[in-house]
Formats: sequence, structure tokens, C-alpha cells
Amino acid sequence: ALALAMSLMAMFARLTRSVMLEVLSLDYIRTARAKGLREFYVIGKHALKNALIPLVTVAGMQFGLLIGGTVIIETVFAWPGVGRLVVQAIFNRDYPLVQSIVFILALIFVAANLLVDLLYIYLDPRISYLEEK
Repeated sequence: ALALAMSLMAMFARLTRSVMLEVLSLDYIRTARAKGLREFYVIGKHALKNALIPLVTVAGMQFGLLIGGTVIIETVFAWPGVGRLVVQAIFNRDYPLVQSIVFILALIFVAANLLVDLLYIYLDPRISYLEEK
């Protein structure tokens, strides 16, 4: 997990910092501070909720890299898992097993992207996938 996470942690931390700096300079944050709200509440409730939208988007896209990275990590470290199983199935020319693993991993990736889209509605109620008449 550490080998997979290290490459994404730095990018995610830089993105979090840049998005938070951008959000903290907006007018509604200044208004919240002018109302006398505590800094913890301003950052946690106002800034972080609006900064999470691009972060959730990037996390959803990076999920595919994590799935692909497990194949490499499990093969390099000789750990048993789905990644190593698919590599062995490729070498053994077990195509039905390769197809089923790729299909299941694709379903997991699609489900993760669906979850990201549903999180958008929770994070920003202005986002709606229904047509207004």
C-alpha cells in the first residue's frame, strides 16, 4: 500500500494545497471570517467542502492507476493477489481468466466513477443530473 500510495500522495498534497489556497481567497470565506466565525469552522465547513470537488475528481481518476499499480506491485514483490493472478494467466494463455479479471476490474472502476459522480451531488447541492422544466 505504501509503494502504491507514495507516488500519488505528493501530487494529491500539492493539489489540495493549491485548491485550498484558491478557495480561501474567495469572497464568501472573507465574509465568513468577517461574521466572526472561528477559523476551524471557516476552513472545515466552508472552504474544505468546496475544495473537495476537484480533489474527489482527481481521486476518482487516480483509482484506475491504483488498480493497474497493484499488478506491478504484486508481481515485483511476489505477493499473491489479483494482479499477480492476471500476469500468470497471461503467461499461461488462460484467456477466459484474463477476460474475467479485466471485466471485474473494469466494473470496479466504473462503480468508483459512479460514486464520484454521486459525491458531487452531496458536496455541491447546486449540481443536479435531472433536467429542470
